[in-house]
Amino acid sequence: MSAKQPHTISGHALVGEDLVSVPADIMIEQGIITGVEETKKKVPDLWICPAFFNAHTHLGDTIAMDCAGSGDLVSMVTPPDGLKHRLLQAASPADLIAGMRASIRLMSDRGTAGCADFREGGKAGVGALKRAAAGITFQALIFGRDGGEGSADGLGISSARDIQDIDRITAEARKKKKLVAFHAGERDSLDMDAALSCDPDLIVHATHATKAQLKECAERDIPIAICPQSNWVLSVADSKKHPPVRHMLDLGCRLFLGTDNVMFVQPDMATAMAFLSTVYHIDPPDILRMAVAGSSLTGKPFYLVKGARANLILINPRSSNFSFSKNPVASVVKRGSSLCSCKNVFNS
Repeated sequence: MSAKQPHTISGHALVGEDLVSVPADIMIEQGIITGVEETKKKVPDLWICPAFFNAHTHLGDTIAMDCAGSGDLVSMVTPPDGLKHRLLQAASPADLIAGMRASIRLMSDRGTAGCADFREGGKAGVGALKRAAAGITFQALIFGRDGGEGSADGLGISSARDIQDIDRITAEARKKKKLVAFHAGERDSLDMDAALSCDPDLIVHATHATKAQLKECAERDIPIAICPQSNWVLSVADSKKHPPVRHMLDLGCRLFLGTDNVMFVQPDMATAMAFLSTVYHIDPPDILRMAVAGSSLTGKPFYLVKGARANLILINPRSSNFSFSKNPVASVVKRGSSLCSCKNVFNS
């Protein structure tokens, strides 16, 4: 559903970065929120939530979904010889594009209006993802590698330990005004300092980052895309100490939420939020904020504020047992599987 014509959506809206639920009228024109007005009048029994943004994906892995019986991080996903890389090389371009498109449609259907994807395969790989997203109202922010960064939105580095000449490569990306993102701190803290020295726009994981490294991220306002469910699946985490989400928040780190490899984890933000709530016991507003905040990477955050692009999820609580909920934010975070009945207004 798009919102190009001027109209107003009324309901209980989760407004601003604080995601405060208020009865409000949301005015939309040409896909832009032109007004958010709190009202004292009775509004429809409708929850209006900002759309989600999946801050870290590997959509190409869709063709390898659930094919791995067992293995560790290195054998499964580390370039150039990890299982996923061998399967990607063996896949036909048509199958690769079809797989990525299927995952994009799944995300879109479940309230996610965009993602930040690390795309393998160089320039051809970036082009394949662009074709997969064509015709879908969805913003795929692409971090290319192997030369693909030139035609992508940014440079995506697997780990500082995996490549040489990091300074040169990142400097070239900066000259082209590309974003720079690093996987770092996923299996240990030893590649964090090298990543931080490159002044990245995004750190992915930081699962085993030290307190000093996390403090540096907070002080320099370097956002961190955490992927807790993937960390558990790949056995780099087995307790809520990794990643230290509560500690990250206490330090003032800016956190985004991602799902990581479709090979292991469905790119479903509802499941990611519920996992973070159940295992890490983080407050629902903080979790929902992480699920939306990654949209800031696009330069156009999805929060319900005047001037923002209208990327909304409309939830009718009467269509499920949500009608008994006293806390919409908690219900969206903990019981998000019910969002299969939501309607989306996307203008990515």
